[in-house]
Amino acid sequence: MSGTTRHEQILDRLNQDGRVDVAALALELNTSEVTIRRDLDQLAQVGVLRRVRGGAVNLMMRGEGLPFAMRGLDASAVKERMAAAVGALVADGEAVTIDSGTTGTAVAKELASRRLTVMPFSVQAITNLAGSTTVTLILPGGTVRPDEGSIVGPLAEASLRSLRFDTAVLTCCGLSTADGIMAYDLQDAAAKQAMIGAARRVIAVAEGAKFSRSAMAVVCELSAIDVLVTDDSAPQTALDEMRAQGIEVVVVPAT
Repeated sequence: MSGTTRHEQILDRLNQDGRVDVAALALELNTSEVTIRRDLDQLAQVGVLRRVRGGAVNLMMRGEGLPFAMRGLDASAVKERMAAAVGALVADGEAVTIDSGTTGTAVAKELASRRLTVMPFSVQAITNLAGSTTVTLILPGGTVRPDEGSIVGPLAEASLRSLRFDTAVLTCCGLSTADGIMAYDLQDAAAKQAMIGAARRVIAVAEGAKFSRSAMAVVCELSAIDVLVTDDSAPQTALDEMRAQGIEVVVVPAT
């Protein structure tokens, strides 16, 4: 199990119980207590929990996700494979907008060598694209969310209303066939909705684990997306239902 997966499962347990125990987590996650203590120390450094004797207590509001810095601790091979799949769907010469998050950053890195016009909505993606000699980089207005690096707010939304893109690459915090695409942050959800409205085609990118997560803000119904890029850990029933709705589903190996 990767470090990020353990961190997410620890966060889920914290959200449910408010407190976690080192010995119990080691047993539940089939790893050593030394590894769990290191995980808890890393999570404490980014402010999601407070260490106490024998475990930790939750410092996050219910429904919050892991900070960007923590999600980026592990080099996620599956996100790189999903980003490569997105790259194969995008033709040279397109105008593309890229959503925020670690997955959006991976897509920006993948597209940096392509001949494209790109408007990214995170400072991390901007960094990956700024040195490109082939990408025409357009910067959105807006406010940068601390820690997360996503660009949101009325200026970001206004910059999208006056433009049209061939493709929007959309990321998410959770998704389901019942509730659609979801985000933890209301401003982030509004920016995603503006991206959808400005694009002729919407490619959603989400690893299979996102199907088991829920968030407060509904971005859109799944019918608003044209393509889903995911990995083979995604529930087959949900993928079949999406295909039945006319959504193209691209699946990459999870490992």
